[in-house]
Amino acid sequence: MSFALADNRQNGRDDLDARIARAKANVVRPVRGSVRAENRGWSIAIEFVGMVLVSAAIGYGIDRYAGLGTAPFAMIAMLVLGFSGAVYRAAQDSASFDADPGNDKKD
Repeated sequence: MSFALADNRQNGRDDLDARIARAKANVVRPVRGSVRAENRGWSIAIEFVGMVLVSAAIGYGIDRYAGLGTAPFAMIAMLVLGFSGAVYRAAQDSASFDADPGNDKKD
């Protein structure tokens, strides 16, 4: 019993190159602006989460190690400050991104 394996074909290197070229031509590449918009969105989201987490860690550190007896109020205050700062920064970045005419969809 004989099986036809891909290695048994003797089509040559030129056929492989032609098939690779056809496959590359059929690949739909994303529009440059959409990739940039997606990267910008991820950047804003990661910065938002990072600001909140870092501010919470600072508040926890103040409560835990400063010895001021403020637990849990410093962490809550820092969370509120971090969240408000993150919202402000995200709105600022989004506004500057919306002002760029290169981000508009093309028909």
